[in-house]
Amino acid sequence: MVRIFLTGYMGAGKTTLGKAFARELGVSFVDLDWYIEERFHKTIPQLFAERGETGFRELERNMLHEVGEFENVVVSTGGGTPCFFDNMDYMNHQGQTVFLDVDVDTLFRRLRVATQQRPILQGKSSEELRDFIGKALASRTAYYGQARYRFDGSRLESRSQIAGSVERLRTLLGV
Repeated sequence: MVRIFLTGYMGAGKTTLGKAFARELGVSFVDLDWYIEERFHKTIPQLFAERGETGFRELERNMLHEVGEFENVVVSTGGGTPCFFDNMDYMNHQGQTVFLDVDVDTLFRRLRVATQQRPILQGKSSEELRDFIGKALASRTAYYGQARYRFDGSRLESRSQIAGSVERLRTLLGV
Protein backbone atom coordinates (compact mmCIF):
# COMPACT_ATOMS: atom_id res chain seq x y z
CA MET A 1 0.00 0.00 0.00
CA VAL A 2 1.32 3.41 -1.02
CA ARG A 3 0.39 6.66 0.76
CA ILE A 4 2.68 9.60 0.06
CA PHE A 5 2.19 13.23 1.13
CA LEU A 6 4.05 15.99 -0.72
CA THR A 7 4.57 19.20 1.27
CA GLY A 8 6.26 22.49 0.52
CA TYR A 9 5.62 26.12 -0.27
CA MET A 10 3.29 27.19 -3.06
CA GLY A 11 5.07 26.90 -6.38
CA ALA A 12 7.37 24.13 -5.11
CA GLY A 13 5.98 21.69 -7.68
CA LYS A 14 3.85 19.46 -5.45
CA THR A 15 1.09 19.09 -8.03
CA THR A 16 3.44 18.83 -11.01
CA LEU A 17 5.60 16.14 -9.41
CA GLY A 18 2.67 14.49 -7.62
CA LYS A 19 0.69 13.90 -10.81
CA ALA A 20 3.70 12.48 -12.66
CA PHE A 21 4.77 10.35 -9.68
CA ALA A 22 1.28 8.92 -9.14
CA ARG A 23 1.03 8.09 -12.85
CA GLU A 24 4.41 6.33 -12.72
CA LEU A 25 3.35 4.28 -9.67
CA GLY A 26 -0.11 3.55 -11.07
CA VAL A 27 -1.86 5.06 -8.03
CA SER A 28 -4.37 7.88 -7.51
CA PHE A 29 -3.37 11.52 -7.20
CA VAL A 30 -5.17 13.97 -4.91
CA ASP A 31 -4.43 17.67 -4.75
CA LEU A 32 -5.86 18.60 -1.33
CA ASP A 33 -6.90 22.10 -2.44
CA TRP A 34 -8.73 20.72 -5.49
CA TYR A 35 -10.34 18.05 -3.31
CA ILE A 36 -11.64 20.71 -0.91
CA GLU A 37 -12.94 22.84 -3.78
CA GLU A 38 -14.76 19.87 -5.31
CA ARG A 39 -16.29 18.81 -2.00
CA PHE A 40 -17.56 22.27 -1.09
CA HIS A 41 -18.19 23.65 -4.61
CA LYS A 42 -16.25 26.79 -3.71
CA THR A 43 -12.75 28.07 -4.34
CA ILE A 44 -10.15 28.18 -1.59
CA PRO A 45 -10.28 32.02 -1.54
CA GLN A 46 -14.09 31.87 -1.17
CA LEU A 47 -13.80 29.42 1.71
CA PHE A 48 -11.14 31.62 3.36
CA ALA A 49 -13.39 34.68 2.98
CA GLU A 50 -16.45 32.88 4.39
CA ARG A 51 -14.83 30.99 7.25
CA GLY A 52 -11.74 33.03 8.05
CA GLU A 53 -8.34 31.40 8.32
CA THR A 54 -9.20 29.45 11.48
CA GLY A 55 -12.37 28.00 9.96
CA PHE A 56 -10.61 27.16 6.72
CA ARG A 57 -7.70 25.45 8.52
CA GLU A 58 -10.15 23.30 10.51
CA LEU A 59 -11.89 22.30 7.29
CA GLU A 60 -8.52 21.60 5.68
CA ARG A 61 -7.50 19.38 8.60
CA ASN A 62 -10.74 17.41 8.33
CA MET A 63 -10.23 16.90 4.60
CA LEU A 64 -6.59 15.90 5.18
CA HIS A 65 -7.80 13.23 7.61
CA GLU A 66 -10.28 12.06 4.98
CA VAL A 67 -7.75 11.70 2.16
CA GLY A 68 -5.22 10.38 4.67
CA GLU A 69 -7.28 7.21 4.85
CA PHE A 70 -7.10 6.60 1.09
CA GLU A 71 -4.87 3.77 -0.05
CA ASN A 72 -2.51 3.82 -3.02
CA VAL A 73 -2.44 7.57 -3.32
CA VAL A 74 -0.07 10.50 -3.71
CA VAL A 75 -1.42 13.61 -1.95
CA SER A 76 -0.27 17.14 -2.73
CA THR A 77 -1.00 19.26 0.33
CA GLY A 78 -1.66 22.98 0.43
CA GLY A 79 1.36 25.11 1.24
CA GLY A 80 0.03 25.89 4.71
CA THR A 81 -1.34 22.45 5.55
CA PRO A 82 1.74 21.21 7.48
CA CYS A 83 1.83 24.37 9.60
CA PHE A 84 -1.41 23.89 11.53
CA PHE A 85 -2.70 21.58 14.24
CA ASP A 86 -0.96 18.20 14.30
CA ASN A 87 -1.08 17.86 10.50
CA MET A 88 2.60 16.92 10.07
CA ASP A 89 2.41 14.32 12.84
CA TYR A 90 -0.73 12.91 11.26
CA MET A 91 0.84 12.69 7.79
CA ASN A 92 4.03 11.13 9.18
CA HIS A 93 1.90 8.52 10.95
CA GLN A 94 -0.28 7.80 7.92
CA GLY A 95 2.38 7.48 5.23
CA GLN A 96 5.59 8.76 3.74
CA THR A 97 6.10 12.53 3.79
CA VAL A 98 8.28 14.49 1.39
CA PHE A 99 9.25 18.14 1.66
CA LEU A 100 9.83 19.60 -1.80
CA ASP A 101 12.62 22.00 -0.97
CA VAL A 102 12.94 24.92 -3.40
CA ASP A 103 14.98 28.10 -2.93
CA VAL A 104 13.43 31.57 -2.82
CA ASP A 105 14.74 32.59 -6.27
CA THR A 106 13.13 29.58 -7.97
CA LEU A 107 9.85 30.10 -6.11
CA PHE A 108 9.89 33.78 -7.06
CA ARG A 109 10.45 32.93 -10.73
CA ARG A 110 7.58 30.42 -10.70
CA LEU A 111 5.14 32.50 -8.69
CA ARG A 112 5.59 35.92 -10.29
CA VAL A 113 3.82 34.61 -13.41
CA ALA A 114 0.98 33.10 -11.35
CA THR A 115 -0.04 36.03 -9.15
CA GLN A 116 -3.51 36.24 -10.72
CA GLN A 117 -4.28 32.64 -9.73
CA ARG A 118 -3.03 33.17 -6.18
CA PRO A 119 -4.92 35.98 -4.43
CA ILE A 120 -2.43 36.23 -1.55
CA LEU A 121 0.20 37.34 -4.09
CA GLN A 122 -1.88 39.85 -6.04
CA GLY A 123 -0.84 43.49 -6.13
CA LYS A 124 2.71 42.89 -4.92
CA SER A 125 5.67 44.44 -6.71
CA SER A 126 8.53 42.11 -7.64
CA GLU A 127 10.49 43.23 -4.59
CA GLU A 128 7.49 42.79 -2.30
CA LEU A 129 6.77 39.36 -3.77
CA ARG A 130 10.35 38.12 -3.27
CA ASP A 131 10.33 39.45 0.30
CA PHE A 132 6.93 37.87 1.03
CA ILE A 133 8.06 34.48 -0.28
CA GLY A 134 11.32 34.63 1.68
CA LYS A 135 9.62 35.47 4.98
CA ALA A 136 6.82 32.94 4.54
CA LEU A 137 9.23 30.17 3.54
CA ALA A 138 11.46 30.94 6.53
CA SER A 139 8.51 30.71 8.92
CA ARG A 140 7.23 27.44 7.41
CA THR A 141 10.49 25.54 6.90
CA ALA A 142 10.44 24.22 10.48
CA TYR A 143 7.13 22.51 9.71
CA TYR A 144 8.14 21.28 6.26
CA GLY A 145 11.37 19.98 7.74
CA GLN A 146 9.40 17.50 9.87
CA ALA A 147 8.76 15.46 6.73
CA ARG A 148 10.64 12.16 6.63
CA TYR A 149 12.30 13.06 3.33
CA ARG A 150 13.64 16.27 1.82
CA PHE A 151 13.64 16.42 -1.98
CA ASP A 152 15.03 19.06 -4.34
CA GLY A 153 12.01 20.43 -6.20
CA SER A 154 13.93 22.92 -8.32
CA ARG A 155 14.20 20.71 -11.41
CA LEU A 156 10.60 20.48 -12.64
CA GLU A 157 10.74 22.86 -15.60
CA SER A 158 10.61 20.38 -18.49
CA ARG A 159 9.28 16.91 -19.20
CA SER A 160 12.76 15.45 -18.97
CA GLN A 161 13.42 17.17 -15.64
CA ILE A 162 10.08 15.94 -14.30
CA ALA A 163 10.84 12.38 -15.47
CA GLY A 164 14.25 12.54 -13.81
CA SER A 165 12.71 13.86 -10.60
CA VAL A 166 10.15 11.04 -10.62
CA GLU A 167 12.95 8.49 -10.85
CA ARG A 168 14.99 10.17 -8.09
CA LEU A 169 11.93 10.32 -5.84
CA ARG A 170 11.10 6.69 -6.54
CA THR A 171 14.64 5.71 -5.53
CA LEU A 172 14.53 7.90 -2.42
CA LEU A 173 11.25 6.38 -1.23
CA GLY A 174 12.02 2.82 -2.34
CA VAL A 175 8.75 2.40 -4.26
